[in-house]
Amino acid sequence: MSTLTAANAVITLAVPNLFPTPVQLQGFATDNIYDMDSVDQVETAMGVDGILSGGFVYNPINQTFVLQADSPSIAFFETWAATQVQAKDVYTGNGSTTLPSLGRSYISTKGFLVSLPPMPAAAKILQPRRFAIRWQSVQGVPN
Repeated sequence: MSTLTAANAVITLAVPNLFPTPVQLQGFATDNIYDMDSVDQVETAMGVDGILSGGFVYNPINQTFVLQADSPSIAFFETWAATQVQAKDVYTGNGSTTLPSLGRSYISTKGFLVSLPPMPAAAKILQPRRFAIRWQSVQGVPN
């Protein structure tokens, strides 16, 4: 029987030319592990005669990881970003998200680190940081 528990989620990311062995993310924010945008799969057009047509289209999948300011996984993202700046090139990553509570895993392929804050915001305490990856595909598979 599945549950809605997210506390046992296991997320690993690898960047083949930088971190060839997958790194498990740790130190998620209090109320959020990641966000994932909905993906439009159909483009539609309404003809002047009122008939709607549609066709399949590919679109990237945006995922944002939310980590506490003291997360040990911050170094993974900062190294990925700094290496891209130094190389003036991009490094793609791959990922795996296992959700034991649902008995499902998701394989993410060809991801680009598209945005990150250069440092945490500071309030009473240092605030969580958001790291955005744009994936080519995310496929669900049973565990």
